[in-house]
Amino acid sequence: METLLLDPDAVEESAQLPAVVEAVEAAFAAYAGGDAQMPAKSYIDLPQYDGDFRSMPAYLATDEWDGAGIKWVNSHPGNPEDHGLPTVMGTMIYSDPETAVPLAIMDGTTLTRKRTGAAAAVATDHLAVEDATSLGLVGAGVQARAQLAAIATVRDIETVVVADKDPDAVADFRAAVADSYDVRAGSIADAVGCDVVSTTTPVREPIVPREAVGDNTHINAMGADAEGKHELADGILLDAKLVIDDHAQCTHSGEINVPYAAGTLGDEDIHAELGAVVIGEASGRTEADGITVFDSTGLAIQDVASAHVVYEYASEHDVGTAMELVGTDL
Repeated sequence: METLLLDPDAVEESAQLPAVVEAVEAAFAAYAGGDAQMPAKSYIDLPQYDGDFRSMPAYLATDEWDGAGIKWVNSHPGNPEDHGLPTVMGTMIYSDPETAVPLAIMDGTTLTRKRTGAAAAVATDHLAVEDATSLGLVGAGVQARAQLAAIATVRDIETVVVADKDPDAVADFRAAVADSYDVRAGSIADAVGCDVVSTTTPVREPIVPREAVGDNTHINAMGADAEGKHELADGILLDAKLVIDDHAQCTHSGEINVPYAAGTLGDEDIHAELGAVVIGEASGRTEADGITVFDSTGLAIQDVASAHVVYEYASEHDVGTAMELVGTDL
């Protein structure tokens, strides 16, 4: 058996977004239905290098396929300045659950970007108004582009309002997508008045005020991925139909972690996990709903689902480099 090696370009080509969104939705359904295993993320702290490693394993089974894998990812904030390297880098191993053969080793950084956008798309499809045409982006980085690309597969986005304190980042974003969308630079208040909003900043003090949010806006809160991070004013979370990806992760390091730890927000304020909405155990958007919020921390099941899509496409279209990575002789 050979293993496919897939670099960033190969993952970019193979991660066809409609298929990734569909697979990520299936992963949430499998998790809610008890057809997935996802041990807690484990950490290796390296204070001497101002960094850490994280391992994210998972297995899931859908009606059509099953898959297993593990993502090995780091966070080294000093990398750009000290070594000319990205802060975060990831490697994904995707394996055959039946034989344990490693089917592919792929760039996990590109994969993470794609599956994060796909999770927001799944949430948007279930929680945003059906006729949404405007998308507000708070943060104009690489993930903002991923959010737009994925959300545009589930809603007919025409207008994009992007807010970022860095005007160069806004200019780069507009240049990248202006051929396909009516893109406008605006304030945070302008952005969060749109039908759908995605926030992708690393802030630790809320920057989105309650009074600026549209009456029927859906917000994908994507930026908080560590204890203490917090983008949205508490009033937004308390007034919204609040859906999370995973209770343990969100209460520890998601958008809700700060008000949850303070007792400002409790379990009674959480509507459901997204998987329960996907399988119909909990409601998505109803006519009675105003603001909706999805708190996303990123789950290993999303990585496995996206890796499945990448591997299948790469195998069928001769993408990547095949090699005999492990000895399989008896």
